[in-house]
Amino acid sequence: MSISEKVLLILVDGMRPDALELCGHPYVGRLKSAGSHTLSATTVMPSVTLPCHMSLFHSVPPQRHGVLDNVYTPQARPIPGLFEQLHRHGKTCGMFYNWEQLRDVGRPGSLARSSFVSGTAYTYEETNEILTDRAMAYIADSAPDFVFLYLGAVDEVGHRHGWMSEPYIESVRASWACIERIADALPKDYALIVTSDHGGHDRTHGTDMPEDMTTPVFVRSRLASPGSRIERANIIDLAPTVAKLCGVPSHDDWEGRSLL
Repeated sequence: MSISEKVLLILVDGMRPDALELCGHPYVGRLKSAGSHTLSATTVMPSVTLPCHMSLFHSVPPQRHGVLDNVYTPQARPIPGLFEQLHRHGKTCGMFYNWEQLRDVGRPGSLARSSFVSGTAYTYEETNEILTDRAMAYIADSAPDFVFLYLGAVDEVGHRHGWMSEPYIESVRASWACIERIADALPKDYALIVTSDHGGHDRTHGTDMPEDMTTPVFVRSRLASPGSRIERANIIDLAPTVAKLCGVPSHDDWEGRSLL
């Protein structure tokens, strides 16, 4: 009997783990109880959005994939990313996002569905809601094997008002309302992963300070024991984890390990 699952990966940009208790959303505790989690995962340096996402999807540090800031640089020796590895093994993938630079984390042809909603045409808070609705509809209509849902409002509020400010905490809570809504609608054959790319301090991020480098990871899956802790995790471990859940091998060039 196959243990493979379909997977929804939700990333809340700029979400610090120590904001979760302060935001007070009840689904945080529910997700902790439902699977494995850690509030002390680490990201990569520089702790900047595009380098972190390239590391997440390609399971290597920035020094290897070559993207060191928020401007995409084609890889000199291309490493297949998560979307490409899943597509190669016959899996269907979708991506929903409101920060345009993320278009380059997957290569052309690897996605069955891609949906971008501009954070300039709407507020980031509105686009979080729109993208959550679109991802829910796509899952209900097409049952894809892997969906990546990126929620960018928290990072935007952090830069505007400061990390751990009252608007920031409220934005974290609003993001968890989106997470709860789509998580409760997921079919039973879907695993759920919730994480962040980096934290932040003052009105910025990108340093090796713990406030910038520490992220949460939650995994709800048949392979994750309810209420258990993930002992050690880095952002490069997420692609191998998704691949394992989907029943697909990690690529030989990946440096991370499955968390399950």
